[in-house]
Amino acid sequence: MESIVPFSKLKISAAEISESMGYGSSVPDDEVLAEIDVMMSEIERICVPRFSFFVVKGEVDRENNSLGINGNQFGIGKIIARQLNGSEAFAIFTATAGNEFEDFQQRLQSEGDMVRIFITNSIGSIIAEKAADAMEEALQAFIDKTGWKHTNRFSPGYCGWHVSEQQRLFSLFPTANPCGIRLTDSSLMIPIKSVSGIIGIGKNVRHLDYSCGLCDYSKCYKKRRRNNATE
Repeated sequence: MESIVPFSKLKISAAEISESMGYGSSVPDDEVLAEIDVMMSEIERICVPRFSFFVVKGEVDRENNSLGINGNQFGIGKIIARQLNGSEAFAIFTATAGNEFEDFQQRLQSEGDMVRIFITNSIGSIIAEKAADAMEEALQAFIDKTGWKHTNRFSPGYCGWHVSEQQRLFSLFPTANPCGIRLTDSSLMIPIKSVSGIIGIGKNVRHLDYSCGLCDYSKCYKKRRRNNATE
């Protein structure tokens, strides 16, 4: 399944943007808020978020903390292997803010307006994550008739899963460049504001409402938001 996500469905709030920019629970000054409004209007006009996923059989090896799919062995690490254990199948997914957004970012870079670049970068991260959220909703609707549930999503580069395995993950997709995403030799996704990974599905798996404690990426804005809320 590959689908475009209407920008209005993302429902990005000003609070989410300011948190992504590092303001935490503080409110940016009026000048920054006005610039955020301008950038959001421009982005909404050009941005075409997308997601794709397909479902495939596989098997988790808890002893070696790996996942086997179609002859490929992924070294997903202990944390992800534990969370995917019990899955009866797996969804391989991508989600992205899109090439249109990437082109917009490149134009801002050429203009050298660092404030606009910073705001747009923060918004792009939220767009990619919310497109992935929309993908999870579509996946659950897809498997509802089976009575299956799904786990949280897990991506190369996090929780002990090396980013280099992004190449092998993308080789599983039935079409090249899903959602228009391509990989560099160093496994960087282009558009940069993109997400990819694996989700476990089955009758005996669970989705955690709060999974930041599983992740070792300290710079994530969601983790900062959670830490600020508990201080």
